[in-house]
Amino acid sequence: MRRLALYSLIGTSVLVGVGSGRVIFFQTAALLASLLPLAYLWAWLSLRGLNIRRKTLTHRSQVGRDFEERFNIRNRNWFPKLWLELRDHSELPGHRCDQVVTRLFARQDWSWSVRTQCIARGAFRLGPLEVVTSDPFGLFSLKRRLPQVADVVIYPATLPINRIKMPSGYLSGGGQVRRRAHFVTTNADGIREYVPGDSFNRIHWRSTARHDKLMVKEFELDPLADVWLFVDFSSDSLFEARDVIRKERTGNLISYQAKIPASTEEYVVVCAASMAHYFIQLERALGFVAYTPQHDLHQPERGERQLELILQSLATARSFSNYSLAQMLVLDTPNITRGTTLVVITASVDLEWVTQVRILSRRGISPVCVLIDPGSFGAPGADADQLRSLLHISRIPSVVVRCGDHIAAALEDPII
Repeated sequence: MRRLALYSLIGTSVLVGVGSGRVIFFQTAALLASLLPLAYLWAWLSLRGLNIRRKTLTHRSQVGRDFEERFNIRNRNWFPKLWLELRDHSELPGHRCDQVVTRLFARQDWSWSVRTQCIARGAFRLGPLEVVTSDPFGLFSLKRRLPQVADVVIYPATLPINRIKMPSGYLSGGGQVRRRAHFVTTNADGIREYVPGDSFNRIHWRSTARHDKLMVKEFELDPLADVWLFVDFSSDSLFEARDVIRKERTGNLISYQAKIPASTEEYVVVCAASMAHYFIQLERALGFVAYTPQHDLHQPERGERQLELILQSLATARSFSNYSLAQMLVLDTPNITRGTTLVVITASVDLEWVTQVRILSRRGISPVCVLIDPGSFGAPGADADQLRSLLHISRIPSVVVRCGDHIAAALEDPII
């Protein structure tokens, strides 16, 4: 609009000069016309000689935690920049990195930080950045796009669980396992002299006092059997409230409140993440199976690395798998050994998977079911109590989690 106004002034000055014959109008038109190339050159130079750095402190975060980025822009040439606008096109919800930089003189820097609370799990793209500037008269607005992008993975939230009162599978003859553990277990096997690097919580103080030197306990592997998490992301188990916001049709759910979105998918994810964190903290060997919708299988392992792998699978999990829970149990349980504790987390009310769980129970596997009640999410005709009664008759322990429940408190209830 400003250029159109300038063109109108130039045209008017020329017409008045032709009509009146006075030179001053032609000079005015020439002066106004000379502003066009000068203004464009100013805007073009303002985009040159810029060094923009984007530093991501970590490429992993978690729902409820803060994600931070730092930016730095430097003018590397002699031409001053009156103002620059940086526009960020990141996909991370709520991440606003737009900034207006004013008066950036030669060899001068401008830095700022952006801290965002993570409100949605998933894998998100950071960038690209776009730099916009103009001349002092606002005649030309030029843009420069910086194509560099990075990725960030936001893990689901894990709720602290004090104790899950559930039956555990035991290995036959597990007390006879004679394998040393490099971490503290419930099975102390003996003592030895302290060596540098041993943890202080392994010191046996009575033996230390008796021998007059530091003595530490040695441990064996836990004879408890492995724990497997079977997490159901089948499409027929997905139920959501009407006010749930999902990015596009198959994207991630976004919550602008502190509570978990009213979706069975999110409740399944938070239950699985919280239970995985609980078992890893107990130093149990934990395995994981889910169709997210791709097949994710992690063999039983201990330690934080296993927890990170499970959380990474849950971060991008979506309930759009074509495999039902019954099919999942048939495909992925043949190699599970006798005595294993199998935790099934699902919102499906299909009775077919109950039949498969009963078959596993007869094989010596100890199944436990965490039922996300779809009726509490508005699913018509879905009754988790009836399904739980069937499990109770089959002597399969279960617990029900409903929409709005505090998940950690619900999982800590006695599983019957």
